[in-house]
Amino acid sequence: MTVKLSRRTTAVAAVAGAAAFALVATGCSASTDDAPASSDNPIELSVTTFGTFGYDDLYKEYEAANPGITIKATNIDTGGNARTDLFTKLAAGTGLADVVALEEGWLGSVMEVSDQFTDLNEYGAGDISSRWVDWKLAQGTDADGRVIGYGTDIGPQGLCYNGALFEAAGLPSDRESVAALFGGDDATWDQYFKLGNQYKAATGKAWFDQSSFVWNSMVNQLDEGYYTSDGKLNIDGNAELEERWGWITQGIADGLSGKQARWDWGGGKGFVDGSFATFVCPGWMLGVVQGNTESGGGDASTGWDFADVFPGGASNWGGSFLSVPTTSKHPAEAAALAAWLTEPAQQVAQFDAAGTFPSSVEAQETLASDATPNEFFQGAPTGAILAKRSQGVVAQFKGPDDSVIQENVFQAVLDRVETGELNAKTGWAEALTLTDELVGSN
Repeated sequence: MTVKLSRRTTAVAAVAGAAAFALVATGCSASTDDAPASSDNPIELSVTTFGTFGYDDLYKEYEAANPGITIKATNIDTGGNARTDLFTKLAAGTGLADVVALEEGWLGSVMEVSDQFTDLNEYGAGDISSRWVDWKLAQGTDADGRVIGYGTDIGPQGLCYNGALFEAAGLPSDRESVAALFGGDDATWDQYFKLGNQYKAATGKAWFDQSSFVWNSMVNQLDEGYYTSDGKLNIDGNAELEERWGWITQGIADGLSGKQARWDWGGGKGFVDGSFATFVCPGWMLGVVQGNTESGGGDASTGWDFADVFPGGASNWGGSFLSVPTTSKHPAEAAALAAWLTEPAQQVAQFDAAGTFPSSVEAQETLASDATPNEFFQGAPTGAILAKRSQGVVAQFKGPDDSVIQENVFQAVLDRVETGELNAKTGWAEALTLTDELVGSN
């Protein structure tokens, strides 16, 4: 799903200007098949993304500035489905697009087959390596020093909340007061759940939409999550995970979960009808909130806002890369497109279109200084807030089955806890059993 937010005219101008030089600047105009793309030698480049990337207008800009290039875009609804699509096609050795978006949570598995992706060093990656924050560049580089992905966004988190619902519960609704209410720089999950119980007592309604997103945010804040930094499973006997499991399952027991369907929310109505009042928001979720609110019949007057605070401190959820599979018949053109889409100006335009916070240092600085009000989020300077929330963020190491564990173990078990089929104790035991069945132990 692609959601359109406001787009700065200066960013559009920069996109158009940069596009004209995209193929030349990267030195990658020749395909493996024939001569460079031109009106006399047309080349179609396929691109597969997922979720909310905000690339539609950028594709048009690139085509207009590069005669002979036509982009065939496919967007898969969720990251989980995109992961399945990627690995199914990798196994088959066919069907992959020229440019494929990879999600941070899959990188452990992708790096095990990194030789199936083009080394972008062959197409000028070294010349643009200073573009990204250091850890993002390192994430996209395999053990042999091959750059297999150009960074798009990262996922610093702030808190989305509904100001109208806060006011109805007797809570402050302006962003500064809300941040202070949660503890500001010292915000904790304990305070988050205490406020949730206060809100529930005042309104009888849920505090958050469903539990798996909150759990994922908690896990991402740890120095090591489901895996240690040296690639060992890190679940059984992990006191930090067990403590957080207690927090989230107690929240469910207290009635703080709205038990909404992930990625659906009743066709978006959950964002409009007061079903829940808070929502964990990495930058890319801003577009999800707006899109679903509008799908549910709401708009800016529904009351969603974005605060510069997050329980437990700095947290990164998600972030993607653009890669070129070795099966591409046009790796030079594909690499040039991936490089252009991840330039600072394009990352700013992507943020304007979809709320995805840049991994480019220059683009981050632009958003931090710009502080453009976001009309949907009550005029919140979402870019500047995310720039603050990104301070101290370093993405957690993700092992080869990290996303499998998140989605097919803990997400699935939390669903059963929410229905009452399992409780905190039996749910944790089931999570350990499922982990062993699905990924074994190491």
